Amino acid sequence: MHRYEIPSKSFLSKLTVQTILPLSILLLGSVDFVRAQSFSPYFGLGTAKDSVGTSTLQGCPAGQLFDGLVCEAGPTMGGLFGVGGVDFMFRKHLGINGEYAFRFKRAPFLPGDSLNMRPVFYDLNAVWQPVSGRRILPVLEGGVGAAKVALYMSQTTSVTGVTNTSSFTAGSDRNHFQLHFAAGLKVYIRGNLFIKPQFDLHYARHLTDQFGRNVVPQFSGSVGYTFGAH
Repeated sequence: MHRYEIPSKSFLSKLTVQTILPLSILLLGSVDFVRAQSFSPYFGLGTAKDSVGTSTLQGCPAGQLFDGLVCEAGPTMGGLFGVGGVDFMFRKHLGINGEYAFRFKRAPFLPGDSLNMRPVFYDLNAVWQPVSGRRILPVLEGGVGAAKVALYMSQTTSVTGVTNTSSFTAGSDRNHFQLHFAAGLKVYIRGNLFIKPQFDLHYARHLTDQFGRNVVPQFSGSVGYTFGAH
């Protein structure tokens, strides 16, 4: 891991934020509900896991990051996440999906420097349901999006390049292009009401700038409702 600094956003990060997210909103917002066979909003809870990183180039001990002055304990990713999304099925087995996952509470990032974080993942996917018309439907998703590490100050600090104070974002939200894959089940428990256990895998480019791995597994359980046939 390189020295922890708060640089300007890369071209790819800007492309991710300025292009992929608006395109996702446009695609989902312009769906022809009449032609869609069904659409299924869902909301739930889960968690995403990543290990602590190490600033090896600065000679920091394992599990510590260099903040520009000293090495200090780095973060892991975990905690309670909220998950929300919607599936649009244009054919019996094929559709698109938009999904957003975020950590409910801010967590320490560099606690010695009063720097907190909130990890966020958002993505747009192709959806394949190999069977239809049954009580239990397998669901596979694959697509692209972004992983965002929003940084906040709990007080004025001396972290390199950061001068913001409490309740202001650090001006250094780190956006990483991500590839996304998910596998889950829609289990219809009553009519069109379903529960959806799901496993997600995020591959976020350069996430090792903040954590130990670029690959982040996510586990969630959601409740949703299908409008239309399933």
